[in-house]
Amino acid sequence: MTLRLSSSAADTRRGVVRLHPEVLDALGLRAWDAVQLTGSRTTVALAAAAERGAATGVVLADEIALSNLGLAEGTEVVVAPCRVSTARRVTVSGSRIAAASVPADTVRLALTGKVFRTGDTVSLLPQDLAPHTRGGAPEVRRRLSNTLGRTWTTELITIASTEPEGAVVVQPSTVVDWRSAATGSAALAEPPPAPGSSAATVAEPVPEPVDSPDEPATDSPRELAVETTDLVGAQDNALRLAEWLRLSFDQPGLLRHLGATPELGVLLSGPAGVGKATLGRSVAASVGATLVEVNAPSIAALEPATAAKRWRSALAEATAGSRCVLLVTDVDDLLPASDPPPVATVALDALREAISTAGLAVVVTSSRTESVDPRLREPGLVDRELTFSLPNTAQRTDLLRVLLRQAPLENDVAFDDVAEQTPGFVAADLVALCREAAVRAAMRHGSADTATDSEPRIAQQDLLDAVSSVRPLSMSTSDTLRTGGLTLDEVGDMVETKQSLSESVLWPLQYPDSFTRLGVDPPRGVLLYGPPGCGKTFLVRALAGSGKLNVLSVKGAELLDKFVGESERAVRELFLRARNAAPSLVFLDEVDSLAPRRGQSSDSGVGDRVVAALLTELDGVEPMRDVVVLGATNRPELIDPALLRPGRLERLVYVPPPDSDARTEILRAAATNTPLASDVDIRSLADELDGYSAADCAALVRESALTAMRESLDAAEVSARHFASARESVRPSLDPEQLASLESYATQRGN
Repeated sequence: MTLRLSSSAADTRRGVVRLHPEVLDALGLRAWDAVQLTGSRTTVALAAAAERGAATGVVLADEIALSNLGLAEGTEVVVAPCRVSTARRVTVSGSRIAAASVPADTVRLALTGKVFRTGDTVSLLPQDLAPHTRGGAPEVRRRLSNTLGRTWTTELITIASTEPEGAVVVQPSTVVDWRSAATGSAALAEPPPAPGSSAATVAEPVPEPVDSPDEPATDSPRELAVETTDLVGAQDNALRLAEWLRLSFDQPGLLRHLGATPELGVLLSGPAGVGKATLGRSVAASVGATLVEVNAPSIAALEPATAAKRWRSALAEATAGSRCVLLVTDVDDLLPASDPPPVATVALDALREAISTAGLAVVVTSSRTESVDPRLREPGLVDRELTFSLPNTAQRTDLLRVLLRQAPLENDVAFDDVAEQTPGFVAADLVALCREAAVRAAMRHGSADTATDSEPRIAQQDLLDAVSSVRPLSMSTSDTLRTGGLTLDEVGDMVETKQSLSESVLWPLQYPDSFTRLGVDPPRGVLLYGPPGCGKTFLVRALAGSGKLNVLSVKGAELLDKFVGESERAVRELFLRARNAAPSLVFLDEVDSLAPRRGQSSDSGVGDRVVAALLTELDGVEPMRDVVVLGATNRPELIDPALLRPGRLERLVYVPPPDSDARTEILRAAATNTPLASDVDIRSLADELDGYSAADCAALVRESALTAMRESLDAAEVSARHFASARESVRPSLDPEQLASLESYATQRGN
């Protein structure tokens, strides 16, 4: 049968394929029975009935099923009935964030009712299509949303193993466990007690878990350490850490003679995914030290008694040798600055004991150093720090070369071109990029003519296509502005406005040497103001596309919170993400609602505190490198004046309403895909639309096309008569009084 991508949003990521009802009858299947699909590999899915109008020889599947089959849309697949067993145990693997934050019991609920085999990729979306699997879907959605936030619907996991082998289905009696690809540790989710059993009615004491001798209490990595020569962009940190370790291990007498102590505690700080833990493993291997690794989030998720026992086991393992590095990853989850868990004191005591042990060094990592308990960084504890920065374009080029040196590549692969398309990417992002490019190359090769004997290779286009599907760890899906490939060259007219934006936003990021040579600091921020609907957001998208910037887009009101301190914290986290994703652009839409004049609000001082937080971030002690702030508003007179002084949003760029030439370009762009009759004169029409904004012109084209459709659904073109009729319903939205006020404000500011 032919494989085709399903267009039904309800089937997406739910492990369901659609077959024609006649095909189900021919296979002796009923709706929601399991079927086996065989392509480049074999997978299983639930089969549901397609619409009667569907082709009989077509299998409708989602993108995950295509990936599990190793096939592309339009290729052939063999469909057969499948015998499914109830799984006794299922082991899954996934991202570090999911493995650390999603309980295994929640994973079991998300997998209930799904069928799969070892090696399949599965979504966490609950199986809520089949009638018998809908009951627990709301609870699963609530748990995952609380744990992972808005991105839970895109989280994917891999089935590492099943017991028994073959096609299985998860039921309430199944035991599910996490297995991290990096650590091999597992967290079990036992099935709930059966209703009516003694376990369900009588609360009995739960015995404290005992560590089995064949399962270590620590999370020691099982893969080979990366060579220190491959730590692109972190060579200096690796050299410094190696020197500290050698002095502590090999020359403690020299340190004591010079008045120092051989105790060593080091904090590795930097953005998530930059390679802090990798550097710790590599340097430990380079100096011949044993590594004992502890994942702090997994400790923090345990009961206090169990967590304390895990700490003691880790410390006992670390002190067993004479030359050892205790690596604690993401220590901020275990030792937060606010509301530390009960095990925090135990953890600090264990770290003090570890550091005071001869021949033992402690290395901790954190991507949020401001959230770490200050007690951890006391003198004599973890009192040294190595900071990691985001890789620049040259370093990303070298990282790609290292990551792909063993992969077969086409001759057209240019690492520098790919590196330029990935601002803000860290090492983990580039690993995901290479993996996605390999999948795309495999699918492309699998869909090609099998008669060709050419070796499958990764092409330049595979890497470029993978860029759009891999989001940097420093960015979130909720506050990212999509550029759609738009650039300033595609923005008609607005010559002076585009020039001002290029000078204020793009030049500081593209030509920093010129500013340094002339001894001037680039502008910190820009305020874009003008009438509503005149293209301010459109300009920001084009600006981001031209500069290949990461854009964090925030509506003003989104940062406001009724709880004391939450709004200021949201502002700090926004600018922290921007610094981690540099070069980046922070776009504050409707900034007048975020930073109104202080002393005039009735919101218990929330607005005043947010303005103060913004001012601190814009020109505070911590510098903003490769970060530009761009605000947009149609009411500039409402913004607090302190925000508009030099050093903050110092450049004010006025976006005027479009004139006749600009309206002509806007109408032509809006009607690019709309067939126009010969009697439509765009130039004459633009001259008649005085007072229309850019949004009004686009709405006029859309309404004209709808008018033609109302006359006849078979209409082939839009005529001048349709435009005339549409003008009766699409009126100019520009307010003359507001426009006059904005022009007066622009004149006063010299715009």
